Amino acid sequence: MKLENIVPWGRSYREYTEMFSLSKEEIKSKKILGCGDGPSSFNTEAEYEDANVVSIDPLYAYSKKEIMQRIDEVAGEVMSQVRNNMDNFVWKNIPDVESLEHMRIEAMMEFLADYEDGKEEGRYIDASLPKLPFNNKTFDLALSSHFLFLYSEHLDEAFHKTAIDEMLRVANEVRIFPLLTLDNQRSPYVKNIIESLETEGYKAEIIQTAYEFQKGANEMLKITRV
Repeated sequence: MKLENIVPWGRSYREYTEMFSLSKEEIKSKKILGCGDGPSSFNTEAEYEDANVVSIDPLYAYSKKEIMQRIDEVAGEVMSQVRNNMDNFVWKNIPDVESLEHMRIEAMMEFLADYEDGKEEGRYIDASLPKLPFNNKTFDLALSSHFLFLYSEHLDEAFHKTAIDEMLRVANEVRIFPLLTLDNQRSPYVKNIIESLETEGYKAEIIQTAYEFQKGANEMLKITRV
């Protein structure tokens, strides 16, 4: 994927823990894969706690300088879109647009400070769903944030099922957030995918989370082996 087609916009460690209902014990004890993490600070801050997190994203094909330049290019446009669509968001834990911008820029700067070391250590890997470069059951937990279900208009149901199957191949448990599309509607794929997974012997449950920024986006899909 070309860098000009990527919109890097990272989320904070706190947002990850709330989106996926992650406890400190889980973060410290589980080997975690983040799918599509981009320039978020989750991997960076988890490393401070001696956690075991690997992040994948096509963004990681590029250098620190290239990513920083791309962030500078898109930041103004991203924030402009937020301002133009403020009614689509819940301004509670994040009180206003300025606070959001500060939090996201801070998260991305933390990521950039860690990026080169993380690549050398194998914590940031250039890869993307629906094909992962890992052996079976390499991880305890795989996470997908703001990709699957959110882009249901761009990625069909077959892509979603293939991607989820691949996450389940490499991890014992999968969590996906959110379950809404970009227009704040429940993805039409959620019901069929849950039914398919249950037929295959998995436990698939929708769990309410403490995180809600996109209106109505406060649920994750948790998939475990029975």
